[in-house]
Amino acid sequence: MTRGFNFRSYIKNDRKEASILASFRVLFGVLMLLSLVRFISMGWVEDFYISPKFHFKYYGFEWVKTWGNYTYVLFGIAIAACIGIILGFRYKISMVLFFLTFTYIELIDKTTYLNHYYFISILSFLLCFLPLNATFSVDSFKSKINYKYVPAYTIDSIKLLLGIVYFYAGLAKLNSDWLLKAQPLKIWLSSKTDLWLVGPLMKETWFHYTMSWSGALYDLTIPFLLLYKKTRPFAFVLVVIFHVFTRILFNIGMFPYIMIVATLVFFNASVHNNFISFIKRVLSLNHISAFKIREKYALKNQNIKLYIISIFFVIQLLLPFRNLLYPEELFWHEQGYRFSWRVMLMEKVGETQLIIKNGVTGKYFYVDNTDFLTSFQIKQMSFQPDFILEYAHKLGDHFKSQGHENIQIFAESYVALNGRLNQQFINPTVDLYKQKEGFKHKTWVLPFKDEIKGF
Repeated sequence: MTRGFNFRSYIKNDRKEASILASFRVLFGVLMLLSLVRFISMGWVEDFYISPKFHFKYYGFEWVKTWGNYTYVLFGIAIAACIGIILGFRYKISMVLFFLTFTYIELIDKTTYLNHYYFISILSFLLCFLPLNATFSVDSFKSKINYKYVPAYTIDSIKLLLGIVYFYAGLAKLNSDWLLKAQPLKIWLSSKTDLWLVGPLMKETWFHYTMSWSGALYDLTIPFLLLYKKTRPFAFVLVVIFHVFTRILFNIGMFPYIMIVATLVFFNASVHNNFISFIKRVLSLNHISAFKIREKYALKNQNIKLYIISIFFVIQLLLPFRNLLYPEELFWHEQGYRFSWRVMLMEKVGETQLIIKNGVTGKYFYVDNTDFLTSFQIKQMSFQPDFILEYAHKLGDHFKSQGHENIQIFAESYVALNGRLNQQFINPTVDLYKQKEGFKHKTWVLPFKDEIKGF
């Protein structure tokens, strides 16, 4: 009789080669370093964190403030942490510093939210509890000990997180706009007809549907194809083709490279041993060796770390479904949209003007958004309810400080979703200055005059 999976035995006895974590550490650190340097070189620190007069905050993180010109210090600390991660020098401190600085930067202004920034934050949090410095690190050289094996779950937890990202992204694509209307890909691809070689395909309806359906199929199956040895090489080729193609089509920065490199964790140790051997040859490190080789790395406070990792994964499994707590169309009101791996599912365009009114005299005036927001902030504010509400309160507080009395704030807002005609978005009779942010359903967002079926 075949014995079932024994979780306790798996945690205690199953092991995998430490070189897998070591190569993952080096590649992760290099990509994060390049990402940060690229961000600075593009002038985005100035554009997103220093120049704006006002920063949109995540609910509960209003205390996170910009450091102004000292934001470069935050990036400097994150870059130093990346170097420490690459070298495996004081790895735990380096990884914690990277997680804290990178996440703090992302919390300064939710205008910059991207799924892959969120992915980096939660991945770096997970990596704080894993022994990526067990071998081929300055830490292991200093301790004069190299470990050959690490507990299997320290590697499998990275695989699980990647699997969640892909599979949940696939589930999110099982909706009528994506599958039955090829939206929003139809909108985006139709604007890429000038691309070399593939340009003529971009205007073809059959190609729009092919990309939509293959994208959903890819996300739903790729974690499982990567898990099995026989399909793994084929799956990795798909990963490379998929992410290179999306990089050509869309300006999504380093994300394709991050996902390509991350999936290498699914390969067996020989691939990672070869990678480490290559680094040693290039850097003439073959003469450096640890004084002792020990079989298996034993994590300190393993039970505590396991509890934290378990809670972490429970949150990752449940958080993307919080939209089920809210009525009406998710893509419209967006309550539960972020942090749920709904990648590139919406093309939303809006125009929102706020009206400042004296509730007693009835006098009113329209706000010029350019007086308060950058062009990028105006674009994001125009179709996201929590942005509109926060902006209304910012304006109310501003004009109150200027001596205005009996302030009421109303919105004239129209939004188009996935190629549909504009619809009125915010109830124009609701005083937004009296509305409070929170987890309750935003009833002042007008109902969506259509239906999108699916997850």
